[in-house]
Amino acid sequence: MTEPKLRIISLLPSATEIVSALGLSTHIVGRSHECDWPCEVRSLPVCTRPRIALNVTSAEIDRQVSDYAAHALSIYELDFDVLRAARPTHIITQDQCEVCAVSLKDVEAAIASDIGGAVEIISLNPTRLGEVWASIRQTGRALGVDADNLCRTLAGRIARIAAGGMSDFSAPPSVATIEWSNPLMAAGNWLPELVAIAGGQNLFGDSGEHSPRLEFSDLQAAEPDILVFMPCGYGLTKTVEEAEALLTEPQWAALSAVKNGRAYAVDGNAYFNRPGPRLVESSEILAEICQPETHDFGHEGTGWYRLAAATGAE
Repeated sequence: MTEPKLRIISLLPSATEIVSALGLSTHIVGRSHECDWPCEVRSLPVCTRPRIALNVTSAEIDRQVSDYAAHALSIYELDFDVLRAARPTHIITQDQCEVCAVSLKDVEAAIASDIGGAVEIISLNPTRLGEVWASIRQTGRALGVDADNLCRTLAGRIARIAAGGMSDFSAPPSVATIEWSNPLMAAGNWLPELVAIAGGQNLFGDSGEHSPRLEFSDLQAAEPDILVFMPCGYGLTKTVEEAEALLTEPQWAALSAVKNGRAYAVDGNAYFNRPGPRLVESSEILAEICQPETHDFGHEGTGWYRLAAATGAE
């Protein structure tokens, strides 16, 4: 008797990238509205949609998210008709952050309402780099694929980045990662590890912990050597626009990193905010920013951008 063919719905951009890296992209039959890599998945049926307006300011997005959270509501909804039509054997979701993607409880409710057939839920919740590799192995086991070689390759690339240029600094540059501007938040989870791998000293946020809120006075007191904007869910163009607007404000313009031309925008949506294979490219981007004398992976202009307002180019 032959095994049933895999029919995978991925409700996470990072999970879509994991499944593709495992060589199973042709088995994906549905995706979230945010899944956009690799490019061929963009033609797949979309199973989710946001309930909030996204083309607004950071402050307005935060207000909407807070309103939904106050009423214990998810900011995303599932399209039950698309789910049923896809006839999935597996649905990949997460139980880490209800702001990041459809919640596990919503997926369980969808299955309970009978979307058709026996469906296995794969729920991922990595908060550290090692847990990201573990989630890749977890996905591989659930889908019947050995992920060890992939994880060894990814971990090996990370190790080579960490080893490169380690002796080139008497002291690593201090780095502040900005995950949200209003309210001001630094990046947590795996980001502090990526900063260290890239040769920087992370100032705010702890490995494995949620992103902390900051007062601007915290940033002023720390005076980071490097400032990296990586708003969750923002691509490079939108990040550049928001960051350059901020850097025209006197308090931001007065920061040493801004005055010294070491303020940067990165594509947080494609790289840093997705706990999957492209965290390797994320560490490469940070290495180019933190150690430009020793690292050049070719990401400037596509993965990161030196902010024009910081250089006085405008």
